[in-house]
Amino acid sequence: MRSPAMNTPESNLPPRPNELRELLALKFGDILTTGWGVQRRQRFGYFTPDDWYEALIHRYVQPETVWLDVGGGRSLFPHNLALSQLLSQRCTFLAGVDPSPNILDNPFVHDRAQCLLEDFTSPHQFDLATFRMVAEHVTDPPKVIQTLQRLLKPGGRVVIYTVYRWSPITLASRLVPFGLHHRIKRFFWGGEEKDTFPAVYRMNTHRELKRLFHAGDFEERLFLQLDDLAAFSQIKPLNWLELVAWKILHSVGLRYPESCLLGVYQKMSLAA
Repeated sequence: MRSPAMNTPESNLPPRPNELRELLALKFGDILTTGWGVQRRQRFGYFTPDDWYEALIHRYVQPETVWLDVGGGRSLFPHNLALSQLLSQRCTFLAGVDPSPNILDNPFVHDRAQCLLEDFTSPHQFDLATFRMVAEHVTDPPKVIQTLQRLLKPGGRVVIYTVYRWSPITLASRLVPFGLHHRIKRFFWGGEEKDTFPAVYRMNTHRELKRLFHAGDFEERLFLQLDDLAAFSQIKPLNWLELVAWKILHSVGLRYPESCLLGVYQKMSLAA
């Protein structure tokens, strides 16, 4: 399947079901022979926020794309190494920027810098900047957006994928001491302690994202608030209850309480 070109009107639409399914096949192979979680989600007609984000980046990364991945650490898509490999080979150039030493272990980027985005310089002008689960850690959003104005070409896009500030898990994490975050995260989803970082949630509502990017001379091109059923994804009985609850709420037009944000913002001028 051919992805929409980077700057066509179709590129500003949400990923289509066939795009989402194509990425699932790349990630898991034959859905009929993969794990119970993937098969169950497909029976319910549910795609994860990761699925939506990965399909969108798969669409935007073309052979001519000069790409900047911000805060990605060791991987572009931690749960989809096949897509990480595919897109890193497809694009013209891929730079990774992250203050964590994890960036030094990233095998997919063509160039890497261990620093804050605000301190990053490059001879390249970028078509695309991606922030996967990074915005919640940004302490100075206006300065980050000012830096993106400097680094992106006119018409370049920023893709923000992050947690929603008012989701129950996000609210709970703000009340729990940071020293306990990794223990809780490991219990529900696994992962290593070096992948857990303090969060401040200064870019984690639609209103705040739109305000910040508009002030930085970016135009919002796409925004999705995606139901997130990850809380019990590893616990089979609770995962089934979670999907049933989601299906009931979805059938009556109500949003699931836990969600993630996915926004696309396009640079509109040469302003610095």
